[in-house]
Amino acid sequence: MVAAIEQELSALFRRSRSASLRLARRVHPEMDAAGYALISQIEMGTGNSAGVRASDVAQVLGLDKSTVSRGITQLENLGLIERVGDPDDGRARLLRLTTTGAERYEAMRTQRQTEFRAILDRWNPTDLADLGRLLGRLNADLG
Repeated sequence: MVAAIEQELSALFRRSRSASLRLARRVHPEMDAAGYALISQIEMGTGNSAGVRASDVAQVLGLDKSTVSRGITQLENLGLIERVGDPDDGRARLLRLTTTGAERYEAMRTQRQTEFRAILDRWNPTDLADLGRLLGRLNADLG
C-alpha cells in the first residue's frame, strides 16, 4: 500500500512541476517555474499588507536568499513585481505585485480554477471533502 501511495505522489509531483511551468508562462512567457513559486508566494504573503519581505518568501519556500534574490530580479525585470518601502521600517524594502503582475496573476488563477472545477465537478461531494481533509492531514504530517 505504501509503495502505491509513493508512486501516485511521485506522479502528482511530476505533474505539479510541469503545471508550474505552464502556469508561469500564462503569467509571462519568459517566467520560469521558480518565478511562479516566487510570485505566488509574494501574492499570498502580501494579503492586505503593503508587501512581503524577501527573507519571508525565502523561508516559506525553503530557499536560500541568493536564489530568491535572483528570482526577484527576474520578476522585477519582467515588470511583475516591485520593491516598495516598508512603512514599519524605513530601511527595509517589501515586495508586491505590480498592477500588471497582479492582473496577469489573477487571470492565470481564474483560468486554473476553471480547469480544476471542470475536473472536480465530476467527483462526488463526499470524495472531495475526503480529499481535502486527507491532503490537509498529509501536508501537516509532512511539515
